[in-house]
Amino acid sequence: MATPSGWRRDGNLPNELTSFVGRTRLLTTLRQRLREHRLVTVTGIGGVGKSRTALRIAHLMRGQFRDGAWFVDLARLQDPGMVRHTITSALGIADQSSRSADETLTEWLGDREILLVIDTCEHLVDDCAVLFEDLLTKASGLTILATSRQSLNARGEHTVTIPPLAVPGDAPSENIFTNEAVQLFVARASAVVPNFELDEHNIGPVSELCRRLDGIPLAIELAAVRMRALSVEQILDLLADRFSLLAGASRTALPRHQTLRAAIGWSHELCEPAERLLWARLSVFAGDFELDAARYVCAGDGLPGEDIMDLVASLVEKSILLSDGTPSGHRYRLIDTLRQYGEEWLEKLGETGDTRKRHRDYYLRLAERSEDAWSGARQVYWYVRMRHEHDNIRVALDYCLNTPGEVLSGLKLLSSLWFMWVACGLAREGRLYLEKTLELSRQPSPERCKALWVLSYIHSAQGNIAGAVDAADRCSADAVRVGDSGAVILATKMLGTAAFLQNDLHKASALLGVAIEFHKSGRELNPGLLPSIVELSMVLLMQNDPGEAEVLLRDCITVCTQRGELWLRSYAIYALASVCQATGRTSEAMANAREALRLKRYFHDVLGIGLAIEVVARQALEEGQPVLASRLMGGGQANWRTFGMPQLGSPFFNAEHDRCVKECKRLLGEKAHEEAFSSGKKLNLEELIELALGDQSADDQLPSF
Repeated sequence: MATPSGWRRDGNLPNELTSFVGRTRLLTTLRQRLREHRLVTVTGIGGVGKSRTALRIAHLMRGQFRDGAWFVDLARLQDPGMVRHTITSALGIADQSSRSADETLTEWLGDREILLVIDTCEHLVDDCAVLFEDLLTKASGLTILATSRQSLNARGEHTVTIPPLAVPGDAPSENIFTNEAVQLFVARASAVVPNFELDEHNIGPVSELCRRLDGIPLAIELAAVRMRALSVEQILDLLADRFSLLAGASRTALPRHQTLRAAIGWSHELCEPAERLLWARLSVFAGDFELDAARYVCAGDGLPGEDIMDLVASLVEKSILLSDGTPSGHRYRLIDTLRQYGEEWLEKLGETGDTRKRHRDYYLRLAERSEDAWSGARQVYWYVRMRHEHDNIRVALDYCLNTPGEVLSGLKLLSSLWFMWVACGLAREGRLYLEKTLELSRQPSPERCKALWVLSYIHSAQGNIAGAVDAADRCSADAVRVGDSGAVILATKMLGTAAFLQNDLHKASALLGVAIEFHKSGRELNPGLLPSIVELSMVLLMQNDPGEAEVLLRDCITVCTQRGELWLRSYAIYALASVCQATGRTSEAMANAREALRLKRYFHDVLGIGLAIEVVARQALEEGQPVLASRLMGGGQANWRTFGMPQLGSPFFNAEHDRCVKECKRLLGEKAHEEAFSSGKKLNLEELIELALGDQSADDQLPSF
């Protein structure tokens, strides 16, 4: 099963899809600057290779950073307030905490040694400058490599301007056969025409072509693609005509940015009309997308749906689209410069609004499909799939927030993805979007009711009980006004959850019991029936009735197993581990707690991981391993602080934690416990899980007591 890329210890750098040609001296300079400075900005015109060069040097140097190299793409981000959150998300930090994004990110970075590559900052220069200065001040092991068409003017910034490739004739003594621009053309031409070779017959026109293109890598690559159908001489003639149309006969005086536009425009003109139209419509996508999405969003009005697959393949062949295989299928992407060109054409065609609406409609339907399927056998698939679609979901939400009359659709989209916000480590993002959207929609409606109980669920996950109660109360009041009985019951369930976390066991039992009674037909497993059962079982355990709690949990596990549901099954198994501990079945308790952890890894469910870690720590203590218990609790507390309020702010869970700490101190002594606890705090989430699962030792050998 797939694992979120953010969990990789060495970072999340995208694969290099093409060979990197030349730039030896530039790479050496960049390597040296990154050793000397903690903020390096790579600048240059569009298409000159800023992103590609930054990615290459990051791959070369990531082994020199203990905690890896990480990539953040800001190209489609429009809201300056989301820059910090976008970085947090790219780092794989689960946003469960209700604290500010500032605290979460800086605390997570801490003393980690990280290279952070932040791509395409030019439209957010001021905000990036302030943020980078703040991060570098607070995180001593952080190095930032940014790309931008202009300097950030940040304190401590060192800029490296990437020039176009040297073209034949720049250095009189150079062997033109080894010129970097020529070599790039040959590499890309050979990819489309395998038998293409550079020789004395074609070196002249190839050199002239590279000169005409001013050594701009993107322009050279676009020209090389035409080798499928044209000779170098024909390409040169066609490009010369294009330049003449733009700037008369004065070709040598063309500014480089106009040269790039000429090359892109020339490639645009050489596309068939249907390919041009598809190029323009595809510009509404953020990041990458699947073929089905392209077909839904782009088909119609001159583009038959049955033609989309062939047209996409053709744009891939022409290097307009990049294609990359993923576990869930092929995905496609427009590089930023070509996407911007497509956006301009879409605006000229007058189709921007309609195409963005179809884009929103597609991702709203996808979100609703994922919600409907969430409790079934493809739960992990839908988690991975919707994480892939994260950037496009944000674009769809931005459309809803900034387009008159679309707020209710935004509420639908947000609330359909409740499992992403609650179960998959994105609580802060969900809360921010929900609060912003609810502010724009104050009139009671079924959509607002659903959004409010999702907000209540998020607040509970973050340990903000007052916020959870407030959102549930508002949901219930609105639901009564609009006659939404289902929302009333879900609000009741959320009030029961809040009562459980506050140790108001009688109230929790009554409210959760109502929710279970309403949902017992199984019409809505999540988030209605199954969470209520697990929470009620914990209430029963807290009321010293482990037998009845176990009956509920085993029934819940049976239902989950029959449906293929894994997320709530992991919570039921975790709760069963607590029941086993309470009834003295130690080996069962450890086995169940570890099984719950294994399942939770699939979803990056940091809230559930934190709870399960506590059970494993208590069980390790029972088994005579207080060093392991102390390390686990240290790691658990550090990750709780990053992802949410420790122990959900629950008096019951806090009391259990405190008892375990007290016993570890008694067995180990204050100093030894603190040493083990502190060493655990240095573990990242993946390392902590491995330790809890027994995949690594607490030390090389743990003492037994």
